[in-house]
This record gives sequence, structure tokens and C-alpha cells, in this order.
Amino acid sequence: MTASVTERWTVLKVLQWTADYFSARQIDAARLEAELLLAATLGLDRVGLYVNFERPLDSSELAAFRERVQRRAGREPVQYILGETEFWSLVFHVTPAVLVPRGDTEVLVEEALPRIEGAARVLDVGTGSGVIAVALAHEKPEILVTALDCSLPALEVARDNALRNGVGERVSCLAGELADLPPGPFDVVVSNPPYIPSGDWEKLMPEVRDHEPRLALDGGEDGLEAYRHLARQAGRILVPGGWLLVEVGIGQAKDVSALFKAGGLVEISQRDDYARITRVVMGRSKRSV
Repeated sequence: MTASVTERWTVLKVLQWTADYFSARQIDAARLEAELLLAATLGLDRVGLYVNFERPLDSSELAAFRERVQRRAGREPVQYILGETEFWSLVFHVTPAVLVPRGDTEVLVEEALPRIEGAARVLDVGTGSGVIAVALAHEKPEILVTALDCSLPALEVARDNALRNGVGERVSCLAGELADLPPGPFDVVVSNPPYIPSGDWEKLMPEVRDHEPRLALDGGEDGLEAYRHLARQAGRILVPGGWLLVEVGIGQAKDVSALFKAGGLVEISQRDDYARITRVVMGRSKRSV
């Protein structure tokens, strides 16, 4: 996409060119991503693009858009380029310090919500951008959430997201390690931990492999290291009858369920995401006799 003195680049023409350019580079949802980048460049929403198809872009707008297109062609996630994304119908700030939130993780929120009662204390382990912690606090105004992460840059993003979504007073961001979780006790513990086996790293899409933080993705040799830590400590940090809910990778649910059972949890169950992939494993600490 190069601008000449005589060429007239309208919104529609720019979108068509960019969608073709992205498609040729095997970028998924090429037209949608072209629209998102152009809308952000012009300060419009996607509807605004459609009612301005014949509007020409000036040279400064073309230059700004071209820079974003080049970044996306280099397989940088569109969410990092825009600096934000949507999760649970809320808008979140994202940077390369945190994972790009996935829609699949909303299933974890869906399962956690009915298990949170009254003025519960909730722990979100490996909070990243804070989407789980913030979504739960947004839906449950009586609860207090501790958002734990070992990455200080990630905690800054999570803290900003709690504030921008109006739950900053009820989401506490805490630095800590999976191997030594805070004592609580907590009524509910949720986590979307690292679960990609180390040996699979080079097979990942370049958007993930080359741009997202490995610390938040690499789950050790078999991808289960984080679940071992969580299952081992569940009885110590949960109240009697409290819940542990985790997101899991493809094919991991059986092994994670076994770890939960070995850790003394009961009422273990699983939940598929909307692509019919088992995505959440849940277990409960034993009630007091």
C-alpha cells in the first residue's frame, strides 16, 4: 500500500487491499483484523467504517495505518497493536507483558460464578492481565479478589485493568509464586496457568511463540507443572468445601483430574468450551466433619 500524488485511497479500498495482503500471509480473520486496525487509526468503530466507505485517507492517516499493518504482517497480535481487547464484555488493556485473553477462558468465569457466594475471598493464580479477577469482581460486588502473579509488569497491567473497570478497591494485586501460594484461606481459587509442554514451543503459531510471554505459557516438560503446585496446596489454602477451578489445555483434563484427586479434592468434574474441547477442571476441598 503506497500512496501517490494521484491515487485516492478510500476506506473501502484500504480495507480491501489490507484484507488481501493479510490473507496472502495466512493471517486468520484477515478482513476483521483490517477493520479493527483501520477503525483504531481513524478513531471510528467498525460501523463508522461502513458508513464512510468513500472517505479518502490523508497522508498522515495512511502512514499511521501502514505502520500498524506492517506490525501485524510481522505476526504481532492485533491486541498488542491496539493495546486493548474485550473479555466478558469489558475492555482490557493488554501489553506484551501479558497473554492475550482468549474467549475460551470465559468458560472458567462461567463455572466459577455460581460457586462464589456472599462476601467470598477469591484467589486468581497467574492473573496476567487480570481478566478473570476483574470479571469475577465485576459480577460479584461483595467479593474480594487477590490477583497473584510472579511478573511485576503483568501485575501493573492487572492493576490498571481493575481500576479502569471500576473494581480497583476489591482486587488486590500481589506478587507471588505458584510454588508458595498465599495462605488465605480462600473460598474459591481460579487459575489459567501455563500449560503448554516445553517441547511444543517451536510448534506454536508465531503470534504466540514470538510475541506472548513464555513465562505465562510454558508448563514444563509435560505441561502439568502448575497443576501439581495447585493440587498440592489446595487443601491448605481453601476453606472446607472451597473450590479450585482451572483452565486446561487440549487432552490434559484426565491428568489434571487425577492430580486433583491425589491432592485430596472431591466432587471433581469437567466442563467443555463451546468448541467441545474440555477446558475446565473443578474440584472441592473436603468439608469439615
